[in-house]
Amino acid sequence: MSRPTHIALRRGIVTLCRNMRALGLNHGMAGNVSARVAGGFLITPSARAYESMQPEDIVLMDNSGRYEGSLLPSSEWRMHAAILRARKDAEAVVHVHSPYATALSCLRLPIPSFHYMVAKAGGTNIRCSAYAPFGSDELARTMLVALKGRRACLLANHGMICFGPDLDHALLLATEVEALAMQYWLARCAGRPVLLSAADMQLVLARFSAYGKAPQELPEGFVNPLAPPQRRAAPASKRDATRRRRAPVNARPRPKRR
Repeated sequence: MSRPTHIALRRGIVTLCRNMRALGLNHGMAGNVSARVAGGFLITPSARAYESMQPEDIVLMDNSGRYEGSLLPSSEWRMHAAILRARKDAEAVVHVHSPYATALSCLRLPIPSFHYMVAKAGGTNIRCSAYAPFGSDELARTMLVALKGRRACLLANHGMICFGPDLDHALLLATEVEALAMQYWLARCAGRPVLLSAADMQLVLARFSAYGKAPQELPEGFVNPLAPPQRRAAPASKRDATRRRRAPVNARPRPKRR
């Protein structure tokens, strides 16, 4: 067997899979994870427990759908391949059967604009795809429809899928979508949630476009809707700052020696 490539990324996938279990996003061997590499992607193997999974078990696939090694790729590799082909902003994909997102998907309920954090998935709601059998080309196609303009969606009678610019951000979005699914479920149990308007959500989306970014990271001429405070200019050096603190207010210059 040849020595596996992309060792650091393989280790990251294994760590993420175990974190999914610890966070309650998955149970048993449910769910799968992938990450883009040159010419294809790495993906978790089929029917392999996360506790025993090793970096060399992660399967390398090329862009034409062929795999290397003795282990089969996840049965959901078509969904991962479809996202990585269609979305240039996707570097890592996370698919989970988390409890609340899955419950809503079984009711075929999208997550509407009941909370502004819905915009973290990229739009004014989180859609639920049409139903299709797991592991099928049809599921990959219906998923892409639900993901149009979004970074996450529910999969009817199945679970949830999302993607991000790296493994950490993909997992973070998965946890946020599951939290929103739980909050929406609880709000519906208590009554009828009041939804934010389209105008409200457009303002939220504009604010998220600048969220966490330093001024130099924003496009030239961009007006930041968050209106961050001004940054104080740092002193030239600690030594200069110390001198200014120690200097007397009315200090007279010393006479020059002859």
